[in-house]
Amino acid sequence: MKLYLDNCCFNRPFDDQSQIRIRLESEAKLEIQEEIRVGKVQLIWSYILDYENNKNPYQERKERIKEWKKYAIEDMEESSEVIETAKELNEKGFYKIDSLHIACAIIAKCEYFLTTDDRILKRARLLNNIKINDPIGFIKEVFS
Repeated sequence: MKLYLDNCCFNRPFDDQSQIRIRLESEAKLEIQEEIRVGKVQLIWSYILDYENNKNPYQERKERIKEWKKYAIEDMEESSEVIETAKELNEKGFYKIDSLHIACAIIAKCEYFLTTDDRILKRARLLNNIKINDPIGFIKEVFS
């Protein structure tokens, strides 16, 4: 099974853990990382993950997230297919950067796009070519 985790998903364990939702999403994301590490699920990376992560002002976070690229089975590059798919997603109300992430996941034939972004999660129902979920929902759906 191929997964794409967006940048907010990778950053979740670094967020303020005093909120229960953030703490639970962090735990679920860490479990997903372990599933990736042992090869039970496959990680897809992209140029847009590199772009966003390089803008991270926290050097330690940036380096720790960058380390996950080595576990990816594929690193999606910008292409006309990615751009066209992103434009279609943008027309459905997704932000441009989110559209590029989702487009990379779709073109890579991921079964799941994981995010902690509520705006993306609310629009998930608009897509039928990929499942969009948060880390907790993914764990409940796939590993329960």
